[in-house]
Amino acid sequence: MKRLFGKKKEVAPPPSLNDAASGVGTRVDALDERIKKLDAELRGYKEKLKTTKGNSKALVQKRAMACLKKKRAYENQRDQLAGQQFNIEQAGFAIESAKDTVTTVAAMKAANTQLKKQYKEFNIDEIEDMTDDMADMMEDMNEINEAMGRTYGVPDDVDEADLEAELDLLGEEMEAEELEAEAGGTPAYLQPANLP
Repeated sequence: MKRLFGKKKEVAPPPSLNDAASGVGTRVDALDERIKKLDAELRGYKEKLKTTKGNSKALVQKRAMACLKKKRAYENQRDQLAGQQFNIEQAGFAIESAKDTVTTVAAMKAANTQLKKQYKEFNIDEIEDMTDDMADMMEDMNEINEAMGRTYGVPDDVDEADLEAELDLLGEEMEAEELEAEAGGTPAYLQPANLP
């Protein structure tokens, strides 16, 4: 049967945006190389124009003009291809953005469903009661800690002046011990005790 009617031609898949962008990019690079070669050629003609005179100068100038026209044509082609490449990349970006949006929406729907299920398990009255109980327990714990932290040996009416005088006396004793240690003497508390 296939002999009579032939078989259906296999349709090649359409080129991807990445393939199209890389193909256009390769052509832009090739045009850039041609433009560089023409720039080098133009520099050579410019140098020749400085040294030649007469009829040969007109011939060199004619060749330089032809080279410049080629360069301009290549630059126009390159600019058009660069514009195409930009459009292809923008289309790729739009497709990726759309995929990201679809993924985000699906994730948000799943999260919404999950939250609804979890909120059904909550009872706001029970939560309020629990937080009130926690606050009461924390208050009780603070009272217990306060009671446990009371000091019974230190009177509440200690005079500040007495404390400052004692602190100054300790400072003077420490300075005296340091001076004694610097002078080579050993402090009294480090000397051996002479016991009977």
